[in-house]
Amino acid sequence: MSGFKQHSKITVTPTSIDGVLIIEPKVFGDERGWFTESFNAQDFSDAAGLNVEFVQDNHSFSRQSTLRGMHYQLEKTQGKLVRVVSGAVYDVAVDLRESSPTYGKWMGLELSAENHQQLWVPAGLAHGFLVLSPTAEFLYKTTDYYHPQSEVCLAWNDPSVAIQWPLPLDSRPNLNTKDSAGLSWDRAPKF
Repeated sequence: MSGFKQHSKITVTPTSIDGVLIIEPKVFGDERGWFTESFNAQDFSDAAGLNVEFVQDNHSFSRQSTLRGMHYQLEKTQGKLVRVVSGAVYDVAVDLRESSPTYGKWMGLELSAENHQQLWVPAGLAHGFLVLSPTAEFLYKTTDYYHPQSEVCLAWNDPSVAIQWPLPLDSRPNLNTKDSAGLSWDRAPKF
């Protein structure tokens, strides 16, 4: 898909990674506040050209400088539609699909409650985010169920991938044990 696709309720813009899309729902606002349809299956299908079924919604709360990722599943691979409803994050996807023209590449985008942008991350990519605001609430819809037995974590700081996280110089994000032990690019299974 080249360029962006305008639909009556959403705009879809391709990114530098094959299949990763920025979704911008139309926001209707006045002096009282605003309203948006955060998801409409028919509009998503029409504008993005994708017919996907979401089976699980996830909601996380994180504090500033928390980094969650870079996660993916080898079985029950998940496409994800992600958004932020409070605060801001730097959201990142890494292409692990060996047949993809963007294999081994990454892209990042700030998602926030203010910009209302969403990111479609297809199956076959590692995904993660860094919290930029004091706190953030992150929501995502998935096309398959969580399968902890096949979950893999790619190292957030692997030099081969070289993600440019917006961190202060010489600082490390807040990581859990699993994310601290992420696999190097060479050791991480691919698709």
